[in-house]
Amino acid sequence: MSKFDFNNKRFAVIENSDNGEVNTQTVFHYQQKGNLVTADYSGGTITYGKIIADLKDDRLHMLYQCLTVDNELKAGKALAKIRLTENGKIKLTLDWEWLDEENAKGRSEYLEIE
Repeated sequence: MSKFDFNNKRFAVIENSDNGEVNTQTVFHYQQKGNLVTADYSGGTITYGKIIADLKDDRLHMLYQCLTVDNELKAGKALAKIRLTENGKIKLTLDWEWLDEENAKGRSEYLEIE
């Protein structure tokens, strides 16, 4: 059993590369069943997005897709490093890459919110 529980947790971005799509208005709603972690997200520049991930130790191996408010359909992959903050909240540091012609890469940080 994992030491991390993503079920019914919400996250917001606290830092993102300039070529990322999400912003501080985007909220992620996570669910978990065993090592399967999923999330729906929307807000800010995102009309709707979906994440599916495999939880292994302190890492999430993620695939994601979204539709932006500009009606752009995007997809990518990421490796998220998981850690707990001093107050017990989950913090994610993602190294991500878009799955398109350019394969642009970036880094984002997310923090569990109430």
